[in-house]
Amino acid sequence: MAIPPYKAPSRGSYDIVIVGGAAVGSSTAYWLSQALGETASILVVERDSSYEFSSTALSTSAIRQQYSNPINVKISQFGIEIIRDFPQLMAPFFKDEPAPDLGFKEHGYLYCCTPDGAEAAKARVELQRSLGAHTVFLEPGPLKDRFPWLNVEDLGGGAWGSRDEGWFDSMGLLNGFRRAARGSGVEYIDNAVVGLDLEGNRVVAVRLSTGETVSCGTLVNAAGPRAQQVAAMAGLSIPVEPRKRYSFVFASATPIPGRVPNVIDLTGTFVRPEGELFLTGNTPQKEIARDYEDFETDMDEFDDYIWPALYHRIPAFDALKVQQFWTGHYEYNTLDHNGIVGFHPGISNFMFANGFSGHGLQQSPAVGRAVSELIIHGAFQTLDLTPFRYERVPANEPFLEEAVI
Repeated sequence: MAIPPYKAPSRGSYDIVIVGGAAVGSSTAYWLSQALGETASILVVERDSSYEFSSTALSTSAIRQQYSNPINVKISQFGIEIIRDFPQLMAPFFKDEPAPDLGFKEHGYLYCCTPDGAEAAKARVELQRSLGAHTVFLEPGPLKDRFPWLNVEDLGGGAWGSRDEGWFDSMGLLNGFRRAARGSGVEYIDNAVVGLDLEGNRVVAVRLSTGETVSCGTLVNAAGPRAQQVAAMAGLSIPVEPRKRYSFVFASATPIPGRVPNVIDLTGTFVRPEGELFLTGNTPQKEIARDYEDFETDMDEFDDYIWPALYHRIPAFDALKVQQFWTGHYEYNTLDHNGIVGFHPGISNFMFANGFSGHGLQQSPAVGRAVSELIIHGAFQTLDLTPFRYERVPANEPFLEEAVI
């Protein structure tokens, strides 16, 4: 993995040091900078500002409200607000050029369900609708009427997000937050944190790979799949590890008519349109922790598992040709697949923003705001993310979410 030349920080002490400058780290930096302005010094340490191997850059860049837990629905609803308002939100920081439009493709998600799972799917839809989502449940007949290319013979129906779900430009979101944070005084450096110095119950300094030691008032762990590495530097442990996710872009000899949503099959395989092509992926058969540097793609995953699932669910996918593929890492929380957000109870200035298990990009606007609120006010001011608190980890109390892809 090529790493650009590392850069030393401009000062020896910062009020806040954020480890990791991708979506969650840069969202946190943005919200902190908007609230604190020049009254606080903030440093973001990013291993590679090209973001070539970051989970943000390699994600499938989608957002949904189809969750089983109310707080996850609300987090995504705020994310949608930010995506829609992004050009206006970023305009002050793009004075000489157009502010980024994230190109939101509002096609929705279509969750297929088995006959046995239909009642649970309907209950989730009712929950989502009670919170203001526009999810609808379609029985097999109406489902076939709306999406005639779909095989519904083994389905009990499907839940479709008719509004406020889809996919968008992940790097546009990241670069916007990053530029706005820098424009508001946040310092970004290409560097790597190699150690933390503790005194009593606090982190007092961060050691960098270039040899510098910088003092810090608050340490934010936003290191994505490397979150456990950073936690271990403070003698802590969280159940977060890198898990591979493969993405394949393919052409279909047979076009699919109409507005195609992001289809989530019973097998866990998903597919959505990308212009005249299609993007697909799945939950890999080998669900194990991976090396931080392992981004090799297993092509058998497409041939043996993804393509059969695609052809079964959408018979028009009888002749496909893979055009492009890549592998990214989920920062996978093995406890419950949900984020860990909050201060450690023992090391009082160590903040977690980790373990989002594939939801980090879509949840980054709300999580960054929540982290900033905890740092500034000591409590959540908008969305209450208390269920994401670290304390559930040592207590082995999962915060369960049924709708995990």
